[in-house]
Amino acid sequence: MLSSIKLTSRSVREYEGDTKTEDPVANMPDNKAVDTSGITSSQDSTETDNLSQSSVTEPRRKTHSIKGRLVALDAVRGMAVLGMYLQHFGSNPNVSAIVSGNTTLLFVLCGGISYSIMAQRMMERGADTAAFHARMLARAVFVDIIGYLLIMLNTSYGIILPAYAAMFVLALMLFRRSTRTIVTTAAVLLVTAPPLMILGSSIFSKAYLLSDIAGGPMSALALTPAFVAGMAIGRFDLTRLRTALLLAGSGIVMLVIGKALAAFILPNWNLHFEQWLISVQGVVPVQPTDEYAIWPLNTETPMWQLLLGTAPHTASTFQTMIGLGISFLVMGVACLVSKKASAVLMPFAAVGRVALTMYAIQFVVVWILDLTKIGHSLEGVPFGDVMIAVTTLLLGLLFAKLPVGPLEGLMRRFDRVFSPAQPFSQTVK
Repeated sequence: MLSSIKLTSRSVREYEGDTKTEDPVANMPDNKAVDTSGITSSQDSTETDNLSQSSVTEPRRKTHSIKGRLVALDAVRGMAVLGMYLQHFGSNPNVSAIVSGNTTLLFVLCGGISYSIMAQRMMERGADTAAFHARMLARAVFVDIIGYLLIMLNTSYGIILPAYAAMFVLALMLFRRSTRTIVTTAAVLLVTAPPLMILGSSIFSKAYLLSDIAGGPMSALALTPAFVAGMAIGRFDLTRLRTALLLAGSGIVMLVIGKALAAFILPNWNLHFEQWLISVQGVVPVQPTDEYAIWPLNTETPMWQLLLGTAPHTASTFQTMIGLGISFLVMGVACLVSKKASAVLMPFAAVGRVALTMYAIQFVVVWILDLTKIGHSLEGVPFGDVMIAVTTLLLGLLFAKLPVGPLEGLMRRFDRVFSPAQPFSQTVK
């Protein structure tokens, strides 16, 4: 950049209090937020004007494009949450076939993108590595607490927040690495994570905390390929037409390959693979004979047959490839739309800005409806899925009128308690 901003005697806590950030389980931006590459809210821009008049030109020139980037990211995150509502409350099998499993990967992908943007902004503002580590660890603890509170409701749906929190911590090993390293890591994880996840579901079958990290299709290890892919995407300029087209094109390629394999090749491979598994290990009970047996006698049989599956939430290489293909395509199209008609995305962006609150509400509603014997499915109700979509968008718009979402506000306060307040002085160029 041609100009620089001199930041002096400002603590990490201070500048983070000014920003409206981007993560679905982080500080949500309000309607005025502009949040990437060191450009934050309008309040922060005003503060920068007072610091240096000569440094204003570059941020102002970027404001429109970066705002478009935020709208696209928030909108896609909002679409992921909306898909979860349709999956949990709707009854249309065609809609369920599209959103089941794919919305989880889309949600996680957005989290990875936000993670990279947050890391980039903090580093450009002069924060040291320890400050970013502290903030992510605090955030992971908060998300984990919310996740386990939702698990205690004992609804029939899986909660990904504990896995999400674990990914926040695991990603600390990558956030300072090169983009090429992150892309390579995502590709390697796409192949290696599924068998490790299946092995973990056997070894950690009775260890609930460890199973959130590496034990099953809803664990951090199973979802990490999507999160790391998002971290790679967050390194690119999503305001550029070329990036949007590349995302959409890559998504189409992955989707076509994954669907072709699922339709013509994998069924036959899966049949022969299952026959081979039976010949090797025989037909064994899934549960151990003695549930109180000591480890490793209490482990379950690894479900290796999931490696070639494409059903939702199997977390196989092929199911993840299909889900990521859809996610890349949606992200690319949203970036394209935000450049010309961002108003179309605003209702979805409103949901995305309060995604943690919206995510938690659905499970509380399911718990209340099931507890009162009303039931949470709208099966048989005319236009039930349309009603769910409209209600979700209106609820998101209502929350978005607040300065910050309820859970997002608690997240911000939790951050301030544990984030270091060490002053720093650094020139951001």
